[in-house]
Amino acid sequence: MAKLPRNPQERSCLAIVLAAGEGTRMKSALPKPLHKIAGTSMLAHVLNAVSASGATHYAIVVGPNGDRLADEAHRIVPKGEIFVQTERLGTAHAVLAARDCLERHKTNDIVIAFADTPLIGAATLEKLRAPLQDGVAVAVLGFETDDPAGYGRLIVENGRLLAIREQKDANAAEQHIRFCNAGLMALRGDVALAILEQIGNDNAKKEYYLTDAVAVAVAMGETAIAVEAPEREVLGINDREQLAEAEAVLQETLRRVAMENGVTLVDPKSVFLSTDTRLGRDIVIEPNVFFGPGVVVEDDVVIHACSHLEGAHLQKGVHAGPFARLRPGTIIGPGAKVGNFVEIKNTILHEGVKVGHLTYLGDAEIGAETNIGAGTITCNYDGWSKFKTVIGAYAFIGSNTSLVAPVTVGAGAYIGSGSTITDNVPADALAIGRGRQVTKEERAKQIRAKRGKKNGH
Repeated sequence: MAKLPRNPQERSCLAIVLAAGEGTRMKSALPKPLHKIAGTSMLAHVLNAVSASGATHYAIVVGPNGDRLADEAHRIVPKGEIFVQTERLGTAHAVLAARDCLERHKTNDIVIAFADTPLIGAATLEKLRAPLQDGVAVAVLGFETDDPAGYGRLIVENGRLLAIREQKDANAAEQHIRFCNAGLMALRGDVALAILEQIGNDNAKKEYYLTDAVAVAVAMGETAIAVEAPEREVLGINDREQLAEAEAVLQETLRRVAMENGVTLVDPKSVFLSTDTRLGRDIVIEPNVFFGPGVVVEDDVVIHACSHLEGAHLQKGVHAGPFARLRPGTIIGPGAKVGNFVEIKNTILHEGVKVGHLTYLGDAEIGAETNIGAGTITCNYDGWSKFKTVIGAYAFIGSNTSLVAPVTVGAGAYIGSGSTITDNVPADALAIGRGRQVTKEERAKQIRAKRGKKNGH
């Protein structure tokens, strides 16, 4: 057999990701692999990991009604091939659903991963693949645990993996083994199909189990080994409780990385990040802040407590919150301030803009150094379509102003408090759109007398 490049990144690799499980314990209409951890679906987590580990080809095995899974897979790896496991006859049977890929990639590494093991890292997958270069036929990922109950035990002698023993089949000595099967496996391409085809279904469920690949390989005179991974990295998700556990594990990692890179988290456990959150340096994040997908935060930003961000870009020196909601399409320019109970969506705030409190800005562009008074709203939706509001630089928008889009307020313009603005306002103009105040002396006293109420009550 010709020697292949020793670096796994330099060798072709077929990643087979099994996403065919129904996940009935999730009690959900959503397929289990589409449930999210840190804003990313479990399937996407796994596909991203195998891609980062050097996979060059992808086979995603789904169940009969796997259209949504196929769509998600193609979003992450557009060239991935979709295969359907029409009958649920075990993990080896699921892998063989991608037989066509296996036949075409006999000189490649084969890595088998599971869509419900979302915390697996690229470095671990590279480590799993590496022994194949030395002639190993099967590499199995394992982990050490203090509580091995329910897991298959890895039977290792003299550095070789002899078998994976399910707990119900393990003898007394094997029951005490703490090195357990994580499920993920790598196969040498030239023997992968031969091994898989010899796996039988002589078991109570009459299913074809991938774990039997070890015994088959050993019987063929091939070598199998076990590769150790951190237990937390191979956490499998079968129900909502395990989903929450995985979320906690990943959040802990994301927070630690953020702090290592120059972010202050005042109360780390109360801050929730997404996998794609991009944070600069010298950022301060106060308690109870949530980052949805697509958030970019540049240097020297302060995000005050109880704020929610998604799809927003905060440029250098911004202050946001407390209780700010920044929605997709929001760009906050350098040094701008967004205060409490402000919601912004699909809006650009240029440098130095101040939006102090109690305001909604949607589908708008606000010029530099403009001040937006409390209670201001852009009326951007008429029930059918969205319309844009444009405000020039150095404008002053008085409190409790309604800007009925489409409308433009020129640079330096001043809007009187309590106005409803429906027409464009020229630069440096004063616009007031409210009814005149009418005061009727003694009228309140007369009303109380008519209703039989005493003055002042």
